Amino acid sequence: MIDVRIAEDWKDILRDEFSKPYFEELVHFVRAEYAAGEVYPAGRNIFRAFDKCPFDKLKVVIIGQDPYHGPGQANGLCFSVGEGVPFPPSLQNILREVHDDTGAEIPASGELDRWAEQGVLLLNAVLTVRAHNAASHAGHGWERFTDAVVRAVAERKQGVVYMLWGNYAQRKGAIADPNTNLILRAVHPSPLSAYRGFFGCRHFSAANSYLQQQGKEPILW
Repeated sequence: MIDVRIAEDWKDILRDEFSKPYFEELVHFVRAEYAAGEVYPAGRNIFRAFDKCPFDKLKVVIIGQDPYHGPGQANGLCFSVGEGVPFPPSLQNILREVHDDTGAEIPASGELDRWAEQGVLLLNAVLTVRAHNAASHAGHGWERFTDAVVRAVAERKQGVVYMLWGNYAQRKGAIADPNTNLILRAVHPSPLSAYRGFFGCRHFSAANSYLQQQGKEPILW
């Protein structure tokens, strides 16, 4: 078991995963990468999505693929950037859809902690990346770990909203039962595809309607 900063309920749920041989190999790989050069996010933020959104509070799952690989961008929550960092294009498009869908003002900061703290798990499939080298840590074990995370949510919770944007996220979230959860699918919010169905998907208001039907607090997007 490695010592990671992560909400206690997640630590209990993932304890077995942390002790599996593949995860030990992953830890060795990640440590070597951080020692060898610039890797994002900062080590203390690798598991930040789990620390900011305890399992007990989880209401919504958003799945990303890879952390941002530019300086100062990745902060451990998918699509989120640190305070004062310009919005990457996908985040710009997400916040534009939030505004068009719910009327919420586009915020000055792209830091999505406020979503996580309300119960939105902002989960990247791969949790680390080499600077300026997209998908450089894919295929080393992170995907297996985050599959186990999605499986744990699917098996232990019902009434969860899954926002699955793009084919990759849709494959990863396919384990979730559409009969006992709300599965929202759209193309990825990147500039390459946003105009083909992300804009106008109205996922954020749909999520809140569903949560309210279950007597849960809606998310202040």
